[in-house]
Amino acid sequence: MDKMMIESFRRVATASVADAVEKICGARGYLGSGIAPRTSERKIAGPAVTVLEEPAEDAGAPTHALELIDAADPGSVMVIATGGYADVAVWGGLMTAGAMANNLEAAVLDASLRDVSEIKRDFGFSVFARGSCPGTTLGRVRTVASQVPVTIDGVTIHPGDIVVGDVDGVVIVPQAKAAEVLTLAQDIDAREMEQAKLIIESGSLVQGIAKYGRI
Repeated sequence: MDKMMIESFRRVATASVADAVEKICGARGYLGSGIAPRTSERKIAGPAVTVLEEPAEDAGAPTHALELIDAADPGSVMVIATGGYADVAVWGGLMTAGAMANNLEAAVLDASLRDVSEIKRDFGFSVFARGSCPGTTLGRVRTVASQVPVTIDGVTIHPGDIVVGDVDGVVIVPQAKAAEVLTLAQDIDAREMEQAKLIIESGSLVQGIAKYGRI
């Protein structure tokens, strides 16, 4: 993955990325509002590495997730999909330690996490999740596969897609369209700065919207 492109995505507004994905790809790229930053408010950007999990009463250790934390390239974003089963923690302090040891960028969970205070205090690692829950995955959720397409909130995430996130939420940028999305997002950012300046100088929100056609 082009490191310069990743850094460029880190510098553009997440909202602009969301708008650019929708315009270029013709479909929504942002995840639902339930998946929010739970441990850090820093901006994140990196290629997705994916894990598919499912509810299962006979579940053991989350083998695929644990192995992928060790195997993923530095700067990767762990994306764990469970089909929306949120009442279980698929991430915690030990997994965070592994992610930090291997220089991963962040984790995005279609579920909950635990050890929130520990992660904030000791690691400052960014985890986006549906919430927090003390319950273990053991006996509740099993890992099915890693590095396969997964779907969260109707958005399909392929390994290598770029994950962008901050306090506004998370956006998935399809890898094949990343350059186009970045260019348009940068253009949106520039036009919004001009629009905001006009609104302040003119004292008119309506005038600013009329000229730029954007709100």
